[in-house]
Amino acid sequence: MKFEIPEIKKFVFEMRIPIRWGDMDAMGHVNNTVYFRYLETARIEWMSAIGCRPHPKGEGPVIVNAFCNFYKQLEYPGDVLAKMYVSDPGRTTFETWCTLERVDRPGVIDAAGGATTIWIDFPKQKACPLPDWMRQIVS
Repeated sequence: MKFEIPEIKKFVFEMRIPIRWGDMDAMGHVNNTVYFRYLETARIEWMSAIGCRPHPKGEGPVIVNAFCNFYKQLEYPGDVLAKMYVSDPGRTTFETWCTLERVDRPGVIDAAGGATTIWIDFPKQKACPLPDWMRQIVS
């Protein structure tokens, strides 16, 4: 099965993530929970790269849903190439998508996932509109 990012999604970021020995489970492949860590790492690095650093007394992004589809097993040693995409900006939300592939197998998607992100006013604990600068990035 091949995972393809539809054209409506916008490519925004990529990074390499080393597969660590400790990422594997008793079956000799990367544990399923670690894939979520890879997705989170890529999302956080992308947000840092665009200057999106949440402040507890201000506003920022919160993940309200996350998923991952597993296509091939990842194993140590190796590096994962995480490619980030964004789509579907709403009044207070947007979607992030990420594909994971081994660097030594370019174009072969091992896993793909995403997350729904909502913009929050942290002190009020309520959703608020995406700031214009973020809307421009995710549109």
